This record gives sequence, structure tokens and C-alpha cells, in this order.
Amino acid sequence: MKGFAYIMTNVNNSVLYTGVTSDLKERVVRHKSKKYPDSFSARFNICKLVYYEVLDTIGEAIEREKQIKGGSRKKKIDLVNSLNPAWDDLSQFVEGI
Repeated sequence: MKGFAYIMTNVNNSVLYTGVTSDLKERVVRHKSKKYPDSFSARFNICKLVYYEVLDTIGEAIEREKQIKGGSRKKKIDLVNSLNPAWDDLSQFVEGI
């Protein structure tokens, strides 16, 4: 089963959320719909997928999430800028994964 490591942000790109999932489309829907109203992502209006990686297994995705989370904010910003310099919402591209 494939896994995904991802970064989402709010409309102002001021808050970064790093996560891992085996179903990126569903996870993005949960963030955008604020399914869990008391969660970090709901409180900070995390609604824009700005970066993701597809990995071969969920275990690899968990390891990659730990690497990303362990890095500085600047490293996360550089990671997003390397593949999505406009910080566009990539959720529209998740369908075909």
C-alpha cells in the first residue's frame, strides 16, 4: 500500500502542517471540511495542500514525515518552493494518484 507525506497550509501560507496518510484524497477532504473541529488543522484553517510525496509503503511515508517534521521551518518552506514555488493548492491533482 502506498503512503503519502504531505504539507498543508492556511490561505496566508503562515502555518505549516506536516502529515502522513495512506489516502491523500480523503485526508485533504478531512482537513478542508474541518471534520475534527478541535484539531490543530481546524483551529488554524489548514486548507491548502502545497506539497506531497508518494512513497512505496506507509512505513516509508512515516519515516519521510519524521524527516520533514524534524527539519526547520526554513527547510519546509524550501521543500515547498522547490516543487511548488507559487504555493498553489495541489489538491486538484490528487484525484489521479
